[in-house]
This record gives sequence, structure tokens and C-alpha cells, in this order.
Amino acid sequence: MKKTYKIEVDCANCANKMEEAAKKTAGVKDANINFMMLKMKVEFEEGADENAVMQEVRKNCKKVESDCEVFL
Repeated sequence: MKKTYKIEVDCANCANKMEEAAKKTAGVKDANINFMMLKMKVEFEEGADENAVMQEVRKNCKKVESDCEVFL
């Protein structure tokens, strides 16, 4: 399943780092950030708990860019 989330990030480089952090999160099959649109598309692994996975994605993104936001 794929879902799109609104994000808040200051620069394209930070967005790229957030995208890599999201891709490495357990339960995420693929992730893509469109910096211009401030959107993150996440494709979840089969049977993954989307809410739990997104909480981890948010934590991992905040490790990269502490003032970023992923709106769930």
C-alpha cells in the first residue's frame, strides 16, 4: 500500500537525507520525497502496521533533520 504525507523541511539536501532514512526504516518498501511539493510518498511492506511504521519514519527523519515534520 502507498500513502502520501505532507512534510515540512527547509532544504533539498535535508529532504534527500530524510528520504534515505525513511527507506531504511523497517516496514518501508520504498519512499520518495518531492521537495518542491513538500510531500513524502511511502510504500509499505506487505502486512506492515502503517501507523507504527510511520512513527519510526518520523523518528528516523528527525535524527537527520531535527526541525523537520512529517504530518501523519
